[in-house]
Amino acid sequence: MIVFQEGEPGKDMYVLLQGSAQVSLGGDVIELAREGALLGEMALVDSAARSATVTTISACRFVSVDARQFDLLVRESPQFARHVMKIMAERLRRMNERLREAVAEVGVHGRRPR
Repeated sequence: MIVFQEGEPGKDMYVLLQGSAQVSLGGDVIELAREGALLGEMALVDSAARSATVTTISACRFVSVDARQFDLLVRESPQFARHVMKIMAERLRRMNERLREAVAEVGVHGRRPR
């Protein structure tokens, strides 16, 4: 089952309570989400379209958090806000590492501007 698709507007984020799901970008699986994962939080942070597609790969249970609830959680619980930022930072670091590996694999090296 598709939870949400890349490119569509994001109105909610999801906490995966049970099961597992895959996160894909352009049809390529980039992450396996397990219990406790936050999914779709980027759309609530920047109000942009979904950057990935999430599809369940087992029976799943989610809790949906809309923008109003998200804002309340951020205001009332700085720990929640830090947790969301930590997850986003970890994903960015993983994607940076994948990009670094891909660049090395094709032998493309960045050049410094003169």
